[in-house]
Formats: sequence, C-alpha cells, structure tokens
Amino acid sequence: MNRDLTQGPVVRTMLLFAVPMILGNLLQQCYNIADTMIVGKYLGQNALAAVGSAFTLMTFLTSILLGLCMGSGVVFSIRFGQKDGEGLRESVAASFVLIASLAALLNGLAFFLLDQMQVFLRVPQEVWGIMREYLAVIFCGIAASFGYNYFASLLRAIGNSVAPLVFLAVSAVLNIGLDFLFVLGFQWGAGGAALATVIAQYVSALGIMAYALAKYPQIRAGFRFCRVSRARVREIAGFSVLTCVQQSVMNLGILLVQGLVNSFGPVVMAAFAAAVKIDAFAYMPVQDFGNAFSTFIAQNYGAKKRDRIQAGLKGAALTAVAFSAAVSAGVWLFAHPLMGLFVDGKDPKVFAVVEEGVRYLHIEGAFYGGIGCLFLLYGLYRAVGKPGMSVVLTVLSLGTRVALAYALSAIPVIGVVGIWWSVPIGWLLADAVGLVYYLRRKNQLFSWAPLDTSDPKA
Repeated sequence: MNRDLTQGPVVRTMLLFAVPMILGNLLQQCYNIADTMIVGKYLGQNALAAVGSAFTLMTFLTSILLGLCMGSGVVFSIRFGQKDGEGLRESVAASFVLIASLAALLNGLAFFLLDQMQVFLRVPQEVWGIMREYLAVIFCGIAASFGYNYFASLLRAIGNSVAPLVFLAVSAVLNIGLDFLFVLGFQWGAGGAALATVIAQYVSALGIMAYALAKYPQIRAGFRFCRVSRARVREIAGFSVLTCVQQSVMNLGILLVQGLVNSFGPVVMAAFAAAVKIDAFAYMPVQDFGNAFSTFIAQNYGAKKRDRIQAGLKGAALTAVAFSAAVSAGVWLFAHPLMGLFVDGKDPKVFAVVEEGVRYLHIEGAFYGGIGCLFLLYGLYRAVGKPGMSVVLTVLSLGTRVALAYALSAIPVIGVVGIWWSVPIGWLLADAVGLVYYLRRKNQLFSWAPLDTSDPKA
C-alpha cells in the first residue's frame, strides 16, 4: 500500500504510516534480543557480556549504512512529493551504486580490523574469545543489512511502510527459531546465535529486494535504464553523507561508552548488555515515529504545503511526548521483571547483574521524553535539507554523554552511575539547542528551495 502523506488528516496520516515502521523495527530488535536472551539464559554471564558488546559494535557499523539510506530516502520523498518520476528513477540508481560500494568497503575493513577491536573496546580476556567468535560470523550480515535498509527506505519514501514490516516479521520468526536450533539443539554457542541472525537478515534483504523490483516499475527502471550521473551522486551524497555522519557519530559515542563500561568488568558489561536491549526496545517506537515524521515533512516540503508542515510539527510533538511518558512509567515499574528475561535473577552469581541493570533503567527510563523530542528534531532537519543541524545536535548530545561518562565515572563516590546519568543530560541539552534553533530560523527553514530542480545532467 502506497500512502501520499501530502493528503488527509495530518496526525492520523502520520500514525497510519508510522505504525508499520514501528512494528517492523520492533521486530528487527528481536534479532538481537533473541540472541541476548538465549545466550544470557543458557550460555552464561560472559557470553551475555560478549554478545552485548558485539551488538554495540555492529550497531555502529550498520549505522553508517543506515544513515546513507535514510538520507537517500529524504531525496526519494521530495522527488515523490514533486511528482518527478524521472528524478526519482535517477536518484534510485545513483544512491544504490554509492551505498553498495561503501557497504563492500566497510565489510572488508570490519574483517581486517577484527582483532584490533579487543583493544579499542577494552574487552576483558575472559570475554574476548566468545565475542570474537560471534563477530566473525555476524560481520557476514553487513551486506544483508545494507540490502534491507536500502529497499526499506526506498519503499517508505514512496509511501509503502507495510512491505518492510512483512519481511521483517518473517525473518524475526526465522531468527528466533534458528537461535533455539543452533544454540540449544546443535550446541554451536555464540557463533550459532550469530549465524541465526545472519541467515534471517539475508532472508529479509533478498525478499524485500525481489518485492520492490517486481512491484514497482519505476524502481526497475532506475536500475535498468538510468545512467548514474555525477550530479545525481553529488545530490544523494549531499543529503546522505551528513545523515550518515549523524548516525555514525551517535553510535560511535555509544561505542566509546561501551569501552568505558567494559573497563568495569563482566558484571557491569552483562547488566549494560541486557538493559540497553530493554532501553532500545522501549524508545524504538518514538524513534520510528520520528523517521515517519521526517518522511511526512519531506513529502510536504516537496509539495510546498507549509500549513500542513506546521500542523504536523504540533501533532507529532504532542504524540511523542505522550507516548514517551507512558513508556517511562512502564519501564520504571517493571525494571526488575524485564531484567529477569535476560538472566536468572534467582542465581546469586547474577544478582548483581540484575541490580545494576535496574539502576540503569530507573535513570534512563525517567527521561524518554528527551530522546523522543530529539528524534523529531533529527527528522525535521533532515527533511528540510539541513542535515548538518542534525549532526550538530548529535555531536552535542553524544559529546556531552561521553565527556560526562568519563569524568563522572572517574569519581570514586559516583562510579558507574555517572555513565548512566550522562545519557539523559545529553538528550536534554541537545533538545534545548535544537528547539532554540528552530524558533529563530523557522522562516528560513521553509524558504521553498528543497532541491535544485535544474537538469542535473546539464
């Protein structure tokens, strides 16, 4: 189903478009949650710490590709809003060549630098063997991650957020089934959990690619008939590179924090691994709502519907704040049982893991409204051709987080709790700056020059 976001009731249109994206990415989280739960329950504390740390590293690597796909999606959305079929086809071809090339390069570097990652992430020796086994397999899924995210961004840009959900649902169920088979049945350990994820990723990637090419003639035309011009590549790069920088900087900051967490030993590593999964699952819906909001703004920006954009801003802000407040309450109240999903809370050996994870969730969970507003700001600035501002907010948020985490955790009376408090402080500071910028520059943001519509081949 394709949805034209330039028509219909504003908030309802955004929500109907966002819901499949939210469900899809919650299912995507099931990839690593399934690994983490099964590994934590059946392979032990060190394996949980290893898989959790590996997840943070993989998130950083794939965020580079995700940022490029998201930036390309903005161009696709604007072209769709402008009803520029030829421009859309040419942008599809240019973006695929650009991002596929970078994906291949990234995959090669990941394998080449595999052994150096122990030092960079400060992984304890007792955890590294398991983590290396997991990474050696999971890196094989980088190409699949590119394939799925590219075609998902393309389909969402033209109003189809349902198809990505369907393919993720199939692969999530497959992932969980293979986890049980490989880890519990075949006893393949952490490597088996990684293999289950990689197979599921390729199923979703190949499935959504086949669907997109079969269903949409304009997408097939983009690969068959349009030559890749330098002007189109520059245009895609102009939107995508800064979005890529934003995503990678965000996850690089998290990776640096992961290294600091690792220095506190396996107990804190395991607690962080489980709590971060809960954390990500809790605010993932508002993150996806921010991405849907970005597509909504981009389509209406291309169609020059300023009143609709203003209504969307107000409706999205109220929706995000209300949802975040409800989720904050839920995570605060159910922190203990949620941690119990990942480790055996009755085992005295892992009691400290549960308690540290609960402390993390009580601090983070109280401030999901901050990250909800920040996702909307990211989406707004991407959609109106100001991805540089998204980068500024990301650097501000993550820079504050990293600096405070290292500074506060070094104070003996504060310790690891300083890492947990640094996160919401960074969110709120970036929110304040992003809002002030918007209030001062909103007339310039909607100056109605979304793209250079001259012939890029001239």
